[in-house]
Amino acid sequence: MHDSRRQLPQLLTEARRWFEDGLLAALEAAGAAPVSPTQAQLFSVLDEAGTTVSELARRMGVTRQTAHQAVHSLVAAGLLEQAPDPASARRRLIRRTQEGIRVHARAERVLAALEGQLAERIGAEQVAALRAALEATWGPPPAVRPE
Repeated sequence: MHDSRRQLPQLLTEARRWFEDGLLAALEAAGAAPVSPTQAQLFSVLDEAGTTVSELARRMGVTRQTAHQAVHSLVAAGLLEQAPDPASARRRLIRRTQEGIRVHARAERVLAALEGQLAERIGAEQVAALRAALEATWGPPPAVRPE
């Protein structure tokens, strides 16, 4: 017998895409420079004080090269800048420019509105339960052997 249910990782990916598609469409409609989902993700994992490219790649789950390409595109668009890391002369920190700060604030408002729309569609309690489940500490993945 074949289980027709989609696996949870697929559902989580589709949910993430729903938010990304809504965010990118809203930003484009507002006249913001178009960004890719990878660039949007990079923007969301960036610390206020700045983050190294290696750390951005780790947080995003992508290669350092992919993170580096996204950084360069966003620097060229005037949304990010590179600055010396006060803790290490060899490292550079990536941080938002003033324009990047404005775009990030707009993106946060759009995401809040999308979450509100989701609550209207599936119920506020469902969204609160989803948020609670995703914010819970899951611990490291267990070693599970297939049967």
